[in-house]
Amino acid sequence: MKIRNVPFAATEWDKVPAEEHKGEEGTSFWRVRESGNARVRMVDYSAGYKADHWCSRGHVLLVLEGEIVVELKDGRTFPLGCGMGFQAGDDERNPHLVRTSAAARVFIVD
Repeated sequence: MKIRNVPFAATEWDKVPAEEHKGEEGTSFWRVRESGNARVRMVDYSAGYKADHWCSRGHVLLVLEGEIVVELKDGRTFPLGCGMGFQAGDDERNPHLVRTSAAARVFIVD
């Protein structure tokens, strides 16, 4: 990953407006900063959240609170608790989605 044309900026995440994104089940709220070719997000997932699509965009993700389950389209699942994360490149062959049983908060760079 090459991050280009992104000037230094400090972020107070609680002051960034939250955008609501409904899942197949539950809701997520994204606080987003975009600059250059980078998007950085603080995402809060409701309890019982399940994404409404398979995603093939690359991400670096860190779980800050709670637990998420990352499911790959091939059926593999990866439970990730606080302090755990994943990284995946842009890859149409390995799409993934996120689900939760309880509320969770993650930090994502893509």
